[in-house]
Amino acid sequence: MKLKWQFLEPRMTTIYKICETAQWAQAERDGAFRGSAVDLTDGYIHFSTAAQVADTAAKHFAGMSDLVLVAVEAEDLGGGLKWETSRGGALFPHLYGPLPLAAVRWVQALRLDDDGRHVLPPLDA
Repeated sequence: MKLKWQFLEPRMTTIYKICETAQWAQAERDGAFRGSAVDLTDGYIHFSTAAQVADTAAKHFAGMSDLVLVAVEAEDLGGGLKWETSRGGALFPHLYGPLPLAAVRWVQALRLDDDGRHVLPPLDA
């Protein structure tokens, strides 16, 4: 008997994107977010899960102000959303294509605490 292994994608409903406030304002004018410079270089938009976003903020945005956190309904992204192995072997959500604003649940400014770390709002998984 031959066994078939199937890779199952995580069942996250909300994923998160950190970006500069000016980039998000441009996305609102354009009707879609096409990605940051890193996203455009890599060919996909980087997202994090609720469990990953604090580490993402610390690693890639340390000490940066004037940022927003964008909460996105993962299921609204369809087949363009892929879960791929990245940092430490964890699966990260990557969107191949623009982020439609209709998939956005909310956008909040990220502030820094007295130690220069980002203060995250309560997050949905």
